[in-house]
Amino acid sequence: MNNLTKNTKLIRHSNAVAAGVTTITPSAGVDMKGFDSCTFIAALGAIVAGAATSVEVHQSSDDGVADAYGSLLGSKVTVADDQDNKLVFVEVTRPQKRYLKLIVNRATQNATLDGIVAVLSGPQAAPPTHDSTTVLAGSKLMHAPPEGTA
Repeated sequence: MNNLTKNTKLIRHSNAVAAGVTTITPSAGVDMKGFDSCTFIAALGAIVAGAATSVEVHQSSDDGVADAYGSLLGSKVTVADDQDNKLVFVEVTRPQKRYLKLIVNRATQNATLDGIVAVLSGPQAAPPTHDSTTVLAGSKLMHAPPEGTA
């Protein structure tokens, strides 16, 4: 059986950020140790006409301690100013460095970020352990459940 919750690790990469024109850079990178792929999903909120908004992935070998984060060639996705309340995602498979971040660039007019989720997949050991600081401990996996009291 190929269940999403048994074969991925979910990480809340960024909380919501109010409307603004500043660059959003999550403080900690996503550690890729033990995984082949990471899909970043950014949930965008309201975007004002004329806003210059984009996302891009950066990488580092040591979470920015000595090796500064650098952008990945071709990872930039431009978001049009009429794409309010949409999701944008970027998947990176087998990155060359251990840590990844999704950067949200905002300029000229306000854009809102509702949050960023990182989905790590291709685990070397399954099932992976979810990040208990950002993922609800009460999650469930249900297979062919009958109707009844929830």
